[in-house]
Amino acid sequence: GALAATTTISGAAAAAGPAGAPVGGARAPAGTTSRAARQWAVVIDLRRCDGCGACTKACQKAHALAPDQTWIKAYRFTDASGLTRYMPRLCMHCENAPCVRVCPVAATYKNAEGVVLVDQSKCIGCRTCMAACPYEARYFNWTEPPAAPTLGAQPMPEFPVPQQKGTVGKCILCVHNTAMGKLPVCVEGCPMGALFIADLRADAMTNGRETLKLSTFLRDNDAVRFREELGTRPRVWY
Repeated sequence: GALAATTTISGAAAAAGPAGAPVGGARAPAGTTSRAARQWAVVIDLRRCDGCGACTKACQKAHALAPDQTWIKAYRFTDASGLTRYMPRLCMHCENAPCVRVCPVAATYKNAEGVVLVDQSKCIGCRTCMAACPYEARYFNWTEPPAAPTLGAQPMPEFPVPQQKGTVGKCILCVHNTAMGKLPVCVEGCPMGALFIADLRADAMTNGRETLKLSTFLRDNDAVRFREELGTRPRVWY
């Protein structure tokens, strides 16, 4: 059966292949100066997604987001055969992230595990990062956010709850969960098991029910990355 919400990602890593194994045609971040044990990525199996929106609802609830704040969104499209398909889009957590390069105050940055975060205490609301993102994965907080679910919440880049008016927000890949060995809420909330959290160092991926070898899955299923031709090196595979 499905694993409980406390399923540890470290268990997935234990089933992994060699660190630095080739992933998606590129060697996992062996050249990085980061000493972090994990290098996070996401795999989305489009064959399983039915566009139910459970991932979006789980994300909005967990991060106390306003209705128009959709850090993960499932787009509907028609394929070449005329069939209706769905494509979830979250922040791509690019290795060569345009948003990081253009931020004039270094409010947008990449943490040691490869996750792109926003320090809203530094953000000046210029929205340059929004213009630079080719995936439309960032949102501006025009109004006061919903109340935080717990009293005394202290917003931080790893858990920006509540959001701050006049700043940019985005998917944080639930680093507040992965730091504790838990799944991102979108992965946990997907009833179809279409979303996987992956560790490039361990060459492993899991949706909480299955644990698979990342590089093998990507190769055998002809995985691609969205708008890869832009050179952003996204860490989300489809």
